[in-house]
Amino acid sequence: MTLYLQLASHYRQAIHKGVLPPGARMPSVRGLMGLHQVSMSTALQACRWLEAKGLLEARARAGYFVRADKTWALPPVSEPALVALHDEARYVGVHQKVSSVLARAQSRGVRVNLAGAQAAPELYPLERLRQSSQRVLRQRGDCLVTPPPPGGEPGLRSALARQALEQQIQLSPEEILITHGCTEALTLALRAVTQPGDVVAVESPTYYGLLQILESLSLRALEIPTSPHTGLSLPALQEAAVLTPGLKAVAVVPHLQNPLGAVMPDAAKQALLAWCEAQDLALIEDDSYSALFDGPAPLRAIKSFDRSGRVILCSSLHKTLAPGMRLGWLSGGRWQQRLEMLKYSQSRPNESLPQLAVADYFNAGHGSRHLRGMRARLVLQREHMAEALARHLPAESRLSVPNGGFNLWLELPEGLSSMALFGAALDEGIRLAPGAMFSNSMRFDRFLRIGCGHPFDEAVRAAVQTLGRLVQSCR
Repeated sequence: MTLYLQLASHYRQAIHKGVLPPGARMPSVRGLMGLHQVSMSTALQACRWLEAKGLLEARARAGYFVRADKTWALPPVSEPALVALHDEARYVGVHQKVSSVLARAQSRGVRVNLAGAQAAPELYPLERLRQSSQRVLRQRGDCLVTPPPPGGEPGLRSALARQALEQQIQLSPEEILITHGCTEALTLALRAVTQPGDVVAVESPTYYGLLQILESLSLRALEIPTSPHTGLSLPALQEAAVLTPGLKAVAVVPHLQNPLGAVMPDAAKQALLAWCEAQDLALIEDDSYSALFDGPAPLRAIKSFDRSGRVILCSSLHKTLAPGMRLGWLSGGRWQQRLEMLKYSQSRPNESLPQLAVADYFNAGHGSRHLRGMRARLVLQREHMAEALARHLPAESRLSVPNGGFNLWLELPEGLSSMALFGAALDEGIRLAPGAMFSNSMRFDRFLRIGCGHPFDEAVRAAVQTLGRLVQSCR
């Protein structure tokens, strides 16, 4: 994406979020040049692009101002009742439901996939990664016939430790363990701190993959109400914990939570960590999405506040850099040694070639530029999707548009079932992610997770229009 489009998308989002309200004055062209270190031509192109999109208006001898028209927006998703759900912690039984949804989708001819939680292939740096892989094969071809080192390749672990500094996390390379994606990292973390039958508190709704892991380990899930804006409710967790024996861990996604897109404030992160300390509970932090946040500064991980090794940090490059390489990692604090043993017994070390290639890519300095471009593209794709949903869905619908990531969280009008809509959409060649997948109950059957990782082309536009028709017909 060209520089002026990156700049324009930044201000477009600010306008749609209300940071720059109708009537607000845009920074002058010279102001934009100074703020963003861009040329006059780039600043002018950005303003003219926003004007062409109907977001700005030029006033003679006064500059650019935000236009008043914001009729595209749906109201935000309603907040949950931030008190305990009073559900007993129970063994997860979601696997059959999730498997059925996935199998039905895979058995049909899908033309448009609105269910995904990753970007289109063209948003990832394929050519740079190819060059790095070829360079590694020339210089380190023996990696194909040499056992990989335990814990992971030192070069990649060092690169990840440097990246962690951006989130104010101090880690040595030896404190990082490379895994097969974040799924293995989470599985290892849960195995390290629980026994079958134990209880793990999770966000509600939460990523169905976590519920599947809990089920595979014979653990019980305690679902905690979670705000689409600020994340897990600590008061609800505290109330539920009093009524729940056997609670051993809390698993959270504090940044761009899947499926809600919520971002937990720093004060809430610190309060959650302090409470886990007081209750002697493990805190498992999934930080796979924070690099896709649109804000001016990196989000601070819960791990950065940890002084006693209470937090097991799990992360991945799967969403942000290379889905085909399945590279994840964790840092286990007080459980590091046990995690390393469990990793070795479960799957042995990861293959060296992908690790060496990604380390080469990072060492060449490409990571930050790629993420800037990816975030700018995702901003536009989320906004185009939000605008189309508002145009074609009933006004009673509600929508959460997060400040980053791939997904929107859509609340359907009363009386509608996302599972019924899923089946009707499949008949039209459209794949959806019904909200019922994201809970051990049917509590979220009136919701959909809408993926925005692919360019908003005519096929996607037509699919949203069809979705609107289906919603109207199901009312």
